Amino acid sequence: MTLAAWGALTGAGAGCGLVLVATRLLVLRRPRLDVRVLPYVRDLPQVARSAPPATSSTNPFVALFGPVLASAAVSLERLLGGKASIRRRLERANLAMSVHDFRVEQVLWGLIALGATGAVSLLIALRAPGRTVPLLVLCVVAFVLGVLMRENRLNAQVAERERRILTEFPTIAELLALAVGAGEGPVSALDRVVSRSRGELSADLAAVLADIRTGTSVGVALDTLARRSGVPVVARFAEGMAVAIERGTPLAGVLHAQAVDVREAGRRALIESGARKEVVMMVPVVFLVLPVTVVFAFWPGVVGLSLVTP
Repeated sequence: MTLAAWGALTGAGAGCGLVLVATRLLVLRRPRLDVRVLPYVRDLPQVARSAPPATSSTNPFVALFGPVLASAAVSLERLLGGKASIRRRLERANLAMSVHDFRVEQVLWGLIALGATGAVSLLIALRAPGRTVPLLVLCVVAFVLGVLMRENRLNAQVAERERRILTEFPTIAELLALAVGAGEGPVSALDRVVSRSRGELSADLAAVLADIRTGTSVGVALDTLARRSGVPVVARFAEGMAVAIERGTPLAGVLHAQAVDVREAGRRALIESGARKEVVMMVPVVFLVLPVTVVFAFWPGVVGLSLVTP
């Protein structure tokens, strides 16, 4: 394609964009139906009037591109599926968003990657028009990679939160055991520990305490925590507390034993990680220290032979 054709294509795209923006602005400026009709029916009896829908957002970006992003998120959900898995991971990451909001973020990440790749591809295509098709394929791949990177980021958030929960668990369990051993009940012990600690596990226990205060039984609230948690240790902890409360078994001993088990598991994981890193630790020794040692050992002899040999 010639430079004039690229200019015509860019101008046509900009003109279509301006027409879409102007059309959307005209629609937003039009008053809603309830605003036009409400002054004439204000004296009539009304039953539980609900709040007006938040369609007239003050954010121009949301007002202009919100419906487009929402429809793109719905299409992406139909294409990828896995709604239950996404909801489960959002709960495990303790993110206050719905599956639809996550799909919208995936579309945004894909569009950002597409825009960055498209800008670079346009510069390359202006110099080499024959590479247009591979560059278009590259833009599509960039969009897909952007969508997948957001899901990978969610998995990383889940793993990071679960790591913090495992780090906090022994301390929380010991505090609960001390409170129960001092004569407090399970709910009072949870309240004392939650009010004096901060962290991911404390947030989960605060949710359990809120469920208990709203009328849910202790066993049901702990079972809900066991089902919601993606960490097996926390699930066993919640199930053990529920069983101990229902059957009247000593709760302090159970909590102490679980804290000891988690500490031992963390120690074993650290030893296994060190064993796996032995090969990586040998890389600088083999490829850096050993060649330098060989050079220092043999270089004087090579220089001496070159001086002695005619």
